Amino acid sequence: MAHYALVGTADGRRPRLGRAVGASQAAVGGVVLLLPDGEPVSGRRPSVRAHAAALPLARTLVRAGRADGLVAHVVRYRGRGWNGPDADLAADASWAVSEAVRRYGDVPVCLAGLGMGARAALRAGGHEAVAAVLALAPWLPEEDVAAEPEPVRQLVGRRVLVVHGTNDARTDPELSFRFADRAKKANRDTCRFEVHTDGHALRQYADEVRALAADFVLGALFARPVSRPLTDAMAAPPPLGLRMPLAAGFGGARRR
Repeated sequence: MAHYALVGTADGRRPRLGRAVGASQAAVGGVVLLLPDGEPVSGRRPSVRAHAAALPLARTLVRAGRADGLVAHVVRYRGRGWNGPDADLAADASWAVSEAVRRYGDVPVCLAGLGMGARAALRAGGHEAVAAVLALAPWLPEEDVAAEPEPVRQLVGRRVLVVHGTNDARTDPELSFRFADRAKKANRDTCRFEVHTDGHALRQYADEVRALAADFVLGALFARPVSRPLTDAMAAPPPLGLRMPLAAGFGGARRR
């Protein structure tokens, strides 16, 4: 996949990495780049609320990966809009991977996004430094026979996990299933979990989602053993491995 030539906005805004979470005392062994949610079309500045919403997952992943030197950054976009063929959020995500490589050297990178940020993670997953992509409640466009489908070939050779709440009223879970089905045909290391009755922000089962995310990221970046449900989902043919239910209490999570 081609890297994006980066330009600023009219007022000079540039993407940047947020403050590092973790790995301050040890050598960095891997990087997770968190991509906040965004909007289909917008020229507004990035959302502070969306940035803050990505921090709990960043902290969870860093705690779980401390022994391996995991560091996380929440990417600060130039703006909050995808903006059609400009794919601004994907361009910023690709820049962020290159910047992580510049800072930390040859370490594996995971792109982890929510909503429109998940679409950016999937689109920018073709960067050669990316080992894994975590897409939470991805915003994906309606499939149109007259238009090019959302690309999947850039994901070949990466480990890909999609997680979606079945009651998501903002991004259609069926569209993420169809995307995962196409991605699985190109890349067998693709699976998808369904969080029954949860919504777009995946708050109802936030502990389980974070436990699954940590299981996936540490396995993908550091070859740690992963849970049986994740192993089974990766190995199962469609549709089984793409409609895997995320069980309450996964990973020892406590219900609120």
